[in-house]
Amino acid sequence: MRGTPEAEGRRWLEQAKEDLKWAEDLAKRGGYYLACFLAQQVAEKAIKAYLYARGEEIVLGHSIGRLCETAGSFEPLFLEKGRRWVILDSHYIPTRYPNGLAENIPARVYTKEAAEQAVAMAREVVEFVEHLLQDRKKRDCFGSDTTTSQ
Repeated sequence: MRGTPEAEGRRWLEQAKEDLKWAEDLAKRGGYYLACFLAQQVAEKAIKAYLYARGEEIVLGHSIGRLCETAGSFEPLFLEKGRRWVILDSHYIPTRYPNGLAENIPARVYTKEAAEQAVAMAREVVEFVEHLLQDRKKRDCFGSDTTTSQ
C-alpha cells in the first residue's frame, strides 16, 4: 500500500536523484551510452514523481513528451519545458540495443558531449520538479493550493 500522494512523489523523486548521481558518474567515467539512457530514466522518474504527488494513481509510459503533456494539465510550464526535454526520448531505445542503430552499437556511438548534455537536461528536470514539490508543500502548509509558475 502506498502512502499519501506527496509521499509517493517524494519516493519517486528520491530515486530519480539517486539515478542522477550514477548518470553523472557514468558520464565522467566513459559510460556515455549508459549515462544517456539513465538521463532519460531520471527525467521520466522525476516527472512521474510530480504526477504521483498531484494524486495520479497510475502513471504509465516512458515518453518524456507525453509525461510532460500530462503534467502540463497541472503546471503549464511542463508544456514549454517539455519541448526541450523531449530530446531525452531519443535515448530510450538506441542506447540499449544494437538494432536501434544502423550497423553500429551504442558503446561506439555515444560521446562525452552527448552524455554531458543529457545528464544536464535530466538534472534540470529533477531541479524543476523538486522546486514545484517544495513550493506545493509550502502552499499546503498555508492552506493555499494554486498552481505555481517559475
